[in-house]
Amino acid sequence: MTVSIEFGSGDFAASKADVLALVVTEGGFEKQRAFAHLDQALGGALAAHVATAQFKGRLDDLLDVPTLGRLGVRRILLAGAGPKRGLGTTRLRSAVATATRAAINVPSLAVVLSEIVSVPELRAVAEGVGLGAYGFTKYFTGDRAPKKPLTGVAIHLAKGHGNAGEKRAVEQGLAVASAVNLARDAVNEPPNVLTPEALAETARKIAKEGKLKVTVLDEKAIRKAGMNLHFAVGQGSANPPRLIHLTYEPKRPKATIALVGKGLTFDSGGLCIKPAPGMGDMKSDMGGAAAVLGVMAAIAAIRPNVTVHGIVAAAENMPDGNAYRPADVFTSLDGKTVEIINTDAEGRLVLADALAYTRKLEPDVMIDAATLTGACLVALGKNCSAFYTADDKLARRFAAAADDAGEQFWRMPLLEELREQLSSDIADLKHTGDRYGGSISAALFLREFVGDTPWIHCDIAGPVLSDRPKGMYPKGATGHPVLTFLSMVEAAGK
Repeated sequence: MTVSIEFGSGDFAASKADVLALVVTEGGFEKQRAFAHLDQALGGALAAHVATAQFKGRLDDLLDVPTLGRLGVRRILLAGAGPKRGLGTTRLRSAVATATRAAINVPSLAVVLSEIVSVPELRAVAEGVGLGAYGFTKYFTGDRAPKKPLTGVAIHLAKGHGNAGEKRAVEQGLAVASAVNLARDAVNEPPNVLTPEALAETARKIAKEGKLKVTVLDEKAIRKAGMNLHFAVGQGSANPPRLIHLTYEPKRPKATIALVGKGLTFDSGGLCIKPAPGMGDMKSDMGGAAAVLGVMAAIAAIRPNVTVHGIVAAAENMPDGNAYRPADVFTSLDGKTVEIINTDAEGRLVLADALAYTRKLEPDVMIDAATLTGACLVALGKNCSAFYTADDKLARRFAAAADDAGEQFWRMPLLEELREQLSSDIADLKHTGDRYGGSISAALFLREFVGDTPWIHCDIAGPVLSDRPKGMYPKGATGHPVLTFLSMVEAAGK
């Protein structure tokens, strides 16, 4: 769905849009000029309705008010942004996305900002519009197909028309939202459509449109390169594995960042097959790869002063006569030998080879994203991802990027005593440890393949899919953590 944004002019209370969304902060609505103006146009009915509904304006609160023909718009949406103090990009993005989602089935929307916003905040508003307008409707037909999708949005600024810088911010915001939505689409696609090769084709399209470099290794090239762990995971599927490498390189880069994504386009568990309930959600096991592709699409639009490599290890984990087995031993690209314990712990295997491949690019920092462990869900729930790093300074940078993006991450410890669980009797490493501390032992396994490169591992098993819409996230694929990674890259280029 493509949404265009223009700057509104004239009296927003006289707007002819189908819906008008007003972003308000907590309390004192009568002191917020845009609210007071609308209330006056409605003869005090808006304030009266707000009081009756006990609407407080807390973040992501939403009040839908019919105008009953008293204004040009049919409905007014009051979108809460939380306290006025400290209002910034994160809450503006979330409030606007919430309001836009509520207006998704009408052709036009007017968004009114009661506070004067900075250029970065205006970009976040545009991101909120694009993220809130998202819907995965590709496979709906007949009565379920969208009838009047939202296509036009007018933003009314508290201080008037948009200047050139503000217009550029809106363009960037829509481009970023489009990139996040690309990641969402990839996760939402059914696995019979999104195979490893289809993921590679998505990367080729991003490269062509964004003028990026792209290299794709097929199964023969993966094996020839010595990426035996990656090859092993995909050898039981009729859809062979792919290694995808996208590169964005400006003329005068201030840093080099490499992003690595786990791309299991479907994970049956292999010979250690998963139980049937919930297996369908394993189409999302390429959420890390989708995020990397989304970030690369955003970077192509934003063009920061940072060289960025996006590496995706794509495979399908299936159980046939060629599938890898528990007790198999393979030599990784790094040279370490690995004993297979459980074929359903395949993500760390494809990542191990991808990290070793990426290390050779000599980036300043390497960040991987993977829907890696159920243990992370047990520890942090569905809405928060774990991240691991041994570098405290790097951890602070990443936490700041996540905060700017409005995405939840929690730093987890690399407990050295769990490393002994990965010792094998017949190889250098076992690829899994005990049940307890499973997310930590998975991170410790990956650490074996990063060498001295500064590194962050993100276990994003929870937030990649949402069972209900909230803030900037819809139900289904969320696009997490595209915005965090993009914030990290942009900060490195300043």
